[in-house]
Amino acid sequence: MGDSAAVRSCRRRPTYYAEPSRTSPGRTSLAVRMNADRRPRPDTRPDHRSPRVRSLLAHRDFRLLWIGETTSQLGSAITGVALPLVAVVTLDADTFSVALLGAAAWLPWLVVGLPAGAWVDRLRRRPVMLTANLASALLLASVPVAAWLGLLTLGHLLTVALASGAAAVFFFTAYHAYLPTLLTPTDLVRGNATLQGGEQAAQVTGRGLGGLLAQVFGATAGLLADAVTFVVSSACLVAIRAQEPPPPGPAQATGLARQVREGLRFVAADPYLRAFTAFGATANFALQGYQAVQVVFLVREVGVSPGVVGVLVACASVGGVLGATVAHRVSRRFGTARGLLLCQLGTAPFGLLMAFTGAGSGLVLFVVGAFLVATGIVATNVIVGGFRQGYCPPTLLGRVVATTMFLNHSTIPVGAVVAGALGSTLGLRPTMGVLTGLLALSGLFLLGSPLRGRRDLPTSPPAVSVVG
Repeated sequence: MGDSAAVRSCRRRPTYYAEPSRTSPGRTSLAVRMNADRRPRPDTRPDHRSPRVRSLLAHRDFRLLWIGETTSQLGSAITGVALPLVAVVTLDADTFSVALLGAAAWLPWLVVGLPAGAWVDRLRRRPVMLTANLASALLLASVPVAAWLGLLTLGHLLTVALASGAAAVFFFTAYHAYLPTLLTPTDLVRGNATLQGGEQAAQVTGRGLGGLLAQVFGATAGLLADAVTFVVSSACLVAIRAQEPPPPGPAQATGLARQVREGLRFVAADPYLRAFTAFGATANFALQGYQAVQVVFLVREVGVSPGVVGVLVACASVGGVLGATVAHRVSRRFGTARGLLLCQLGTAPFGLLMAFTGAGSGLVLFVVGAFLVATGIVATNVIVGGFRQGYCPPTLLGRVVATTMFLNHSTIPVGAVVAGALGSTLGLRPTMGVLTGLLALSGLFLLGSPLRGRRDLPTSPPAVSVVG
């Protein structure tokens, strides 16, 4: 990470391969090994991944990926505002129906999240991303078209939310598995930091732009703008020159159910992935929980006007930009393992300040708490994402990404429902305290893992046999 910018990394990704099971005749196991026979295995394929450069944006292929993904995230942020506005303004939907739209976007992770990883591992990742982008663009463009024709219904919006959510499952699974095609292992943390920095900046801009477009051109205009961003993202992907390695051939392919089990078992058996997944699921439960009630808390408990609420909530996205910016520097200065613990354990406890928010100068407590929580979460995501992409065997990476996202995202709707129930029984301020306290405690999963005794995260797993 601290090497000279002009030197191309000569480190090669470790070799992983499959071999017959030694314990069960007639069955095969996925043995994750690194140079087990100590014989060098020449790699005759050209290495198209980025050289070590001072700024990754100077590398053409990575720059195209960054432009496309940042543009797409801008559109997604616009849709985050525009879709509920279409339901409320155009269709006069009730509160429960609007909540269903939000849940519909996450539901596909619970339905197709696990098999998506196995499918992605069987295919080249870029065509999967292009197909998902095209499907999302057509789905979102159908909403303004239906509105102009007078055919738009709530069922149409729910279908678009579900189908575009399913496309997002495949896109993001392939996207996380695709990045190592462009970057060397030592650049993955920097790459994730650059990508997440763009995403967080797009979130800040997109939320404001979504409201502006709805006010000037109508609520459905934001969805049309999002459809255009998917086209831009696809154009950037098509322009990338780096060639992906071929997917496993027919001799290596196994049944879908068995591949899903391999991904689950790999995550469950690995102490680092297991700790990160438990932490992520708990943190997402707490995050989504307090975010589900924070607007009601600010308006009804603190007495803040709707306009000020938008400004306060946007502060969290600004903190995310900072987290993406400092993640690489922190991990380089303290090590990836210690840096991760510092980013999470040093920021999450400040989330408790939000529960003590008051009117006037008391709003500073909410700003500081939300800002630091977002800083720590995004910095942690950057480091974990880079670790996972460099650590996991390439043939398993799609399934590992899908498995961890499936488990992490499964707690999001549960957190929202529990927060609503707690808010109705305990009150809004105690609920904010309980959930932000749980967020602070989620870091115990990291402290109880092997991270505690390391400076840096490992770059490859120990030998593991996964039997289908």
